Amino acid sequence: MSQNYKAELVGAFGQPIAENPTGVMQEAGFNALGLNWRYLMLEVSAPDLAVAVAGARAFGMRGFNLTIPHKVAVIPYLDDISPEVKIIGAVNTVRRDGDRLIGENTDGKGFLRALTQDYGMDPRGKAVVMVGAGGAARAIATELALAGIERLHIVNRTEARVLGVVNDLRQHTPAQVTYELWEQTYTVPSGVDIFINATSIGLHPHGDAMPDVDLRGASKSMLVTDVVFNPVETRLLQEAKGLGLATLDGLSMLVHQGVFAFELWTGEQAPIAVMKQALYDALNPSN
Repeated sequence: MSQNYKAELVGAFGQPIAENPTGVMQEAGFNALGLNWRYLMLEVSAPDLAVAVAGARAFGMRGFNLTIPHKVAVIPYLDDISPEVKIIGAVNTVRRDGDRLIGENTDGKGFLRALTQDYGMDPRGKAVVMVGAGGAARAIATELALAGIERLHIVNRTEARVLGVVNDLRQHTPAQVTYELWEQTYTVPSGVDIFINATSIGLHPHGDAMPDVDLRGASKSMLVTDVVFNPVETRLLQEAKGLGLATLDGLSMLVHQGVFAFELWTGEQAPIAVMKQALYDALNPSN
């Protein structure tokens, strides 16, 4: 039997890309399963995206992730997109199906799996408040609405952006979706089951920052979640814990969205614990 020296290629297209830790997690997964796969961190400028996608086709890449600024711009260069992407309007993962490139979005799926598997909460019938209406927020809101939450209230600073999310969710999902403008401190009311920070507030190197929200009136059973993964325990999560509220960190979402991509590409069950540890070690090099 002849030896196969050809590695299967996946990767990430973005700008900037150097500080993105996704490759550490994916390669740890490949190594754990003995897969001869490589994950390439590829600095791709906006004007070069079309050429980069053509290159991925030419190289026979098995798929790739997309980060800023390519999640929306990539769609015209793909052969098809998933039903969720048609609602979300953004792609973070591309998989190869024969000669076709299919756009997926694993951000919201990652959040949903973190919620159900890591925390053990069924979202059906729940009331959710989310601050932010960007790409991550759209993906999370879409997956939660499709998973059966009852109510979603979105708080955001710009009306045009939040209206786009609200209208799409009302059109495509059965969830009750409302919004308000974030013009002052937002006081989280009682009766909310899940609070989500879907903004980048608190992301390193601004780890001392937190969203302008007041959690003191929230129900004691409310879960506080954050999409920010660096630092793992954000100031928002620290404040929530100080009030006796349960928390779910952004590292869980990041791991699970990567797990979905791993499984879409390889067809193998991802070694979740290995991937999470690799990511944690990359973000906490002194530990």
